[in-house]
Amino acid sequence: MGISKKEALQAIEREREMICAASDAVWDHPETAFQEFKSTEILCELLEKEGFSVERNLAGIQTAFSGRFGHGKPVVGILGEFDALSGLSQESESIEKVPVCEGEPGHGCGHNLLGTGSLAAAIAVKEYLKGSKKPGTIIYFGCPAEEGGSAKAFMARDGVFKGVDIALSWHPNQLNSVWAFSTLANVRIHYFFKGVSAHAGTSPHLGRSALDALELMNMGVQFLREHIIPEARIHYAITNTGGDAPNVVQAEAESVYLIRAPKNDQVREIYERVNQIARGAAMMCGVEVEIQLEKACSNILVNHTLEEVLYENMKAVGLPEYTEEEYAFASAIQDTMPGRQKLADRFERIMGEKGRVLGEQYDKKSIYSFILPYRPSEKPLSGSSDVGDVSWVCPTSQIVAATCAGGTPEHTWQMVSQGKSSIAHKGLLYAGKVLAAAAIDLLDDPELVKKAAEEFKRKTGPDGYQPLLPREAKPWMKK
Repeated sequence: MGISKKEALQAIEREREMICAASDAVWDHPETAFQEFKSTEILCELLEKEGFSVERNLAGIQTAFSGRFGHGKPVVGILGEFDALSGLSQESESIEKVPVCEGEPGHGCGHNLLGTGSLAAAIAVKEYLKGSKKPGTIIYFGCPAEEGGSAKAFMARDGVFKGVDIALSWHPNQLNSVWAFSTLANVRIHYFFKGVSAHAGTSPHLGRSALDALELMNMGVQFLREHIIPEARIHYAITNTGGDAPNVVQAEAESVYLIRAPKNDQVREIYERVNQIARGAAMMCGVEVEIQLEKACSNILVNHTLEEVLYENMKAVGLPEYTEEEYAFASAIQDTMPGRQKLADRFERIMGEKGRVLGEQYDKKSIYSFILPYRPSEKPLSGSSDVGDVSWVCPTSQIVAATCAGGTPEHTWQMVSQGKSSIAHKGLLYAGKVLAAAAIDLLDDPELVKKAAEEFKRKTGPDGYQPLLPREAKPWMKK
């Protein structure tokens, strides 16, 4: 007789305490890019306990791993993340900014929830394959270093996702919605200028200033901005000025640049032009420059076929219900954000007066317990995600699920504070059920998989995936 989709999803409810405990354990051990050793162990142990075949050290990255169950086609991948952010240590469920340990990391983007919610989905799909005896494979991909490391780009470049037919993911958010947008491709580059030190008072002619070269580079890039596409962005930070003594010619200086644009080839062109400016600045000052590409990620290639499958399952699974205590806690969190963006303002920009009315209705609740209507789009958001590289290897789509008070911005102490709350737990379990339900639909319907593949092939074009990462680039870890 087999097992139904509804029965498979019940596995998430049966294991909810274990799943939420794993999420809390990852929250308790926040680790930044490529250092997620404890988090990796927590998730790998859970995968092994659930009967998955675990493979570690994917693409030569110690904290990248996979858990596989089943055999044959189609192969569905579920993407999980678990890295934290620097300097966001914060006590759980506090309505005041109170670091657990000043300056230490914290889960300000909710990746503790993302990793375990995706794993919950993999568990439910495993139960379905086991009970139905149908062909098909589910693979949970443990993807580290989304923040500042773009590990999925290294994994995609090195063939980790080869043979995957469909990839699904999600992200913690203030809303419940299908992610129906592209993102900007980007590269992050470190520029190291090396000059010659000298006493600036007695023998400045003997010195060659690395700082002068860095400043000239920055000025050159400012002039470049007028001559690139308006959708592109160039950000930078000076990370080493060579010291604080004005009477010394600075022998070293460093900066980090981040270049974004809607498409890979646009980023690649701007990157080469910025490199030319850096080399020219070095030549003008008689110094050397070393250019080190640290990370890159492609734009997300949207797949409307998969988006529709996810949207139907978001509605079918049913949203969590919240208690008055949860609404009160969310309201208290909102009070710590007097300048928070309200849905009424956001929707008005998108839909006009009709949007404002709709937004005002939703803003009445401190938790946004609704599903945003699905509106397919090809337009890019202003941010970037390394999910983009996966989307160029196989048809890929994702959702966002409410895990926090309405209006909570990511990368804040408020997001960290809510990461172990019952609101967050309900959101991760909901996301897990939606991903699992969508995966089961795809396992059951070869025509859906074929349709998604055809859309993917049309959009990748004849050249297919052309990684921004050169073959020699290695994952970069902040020292």
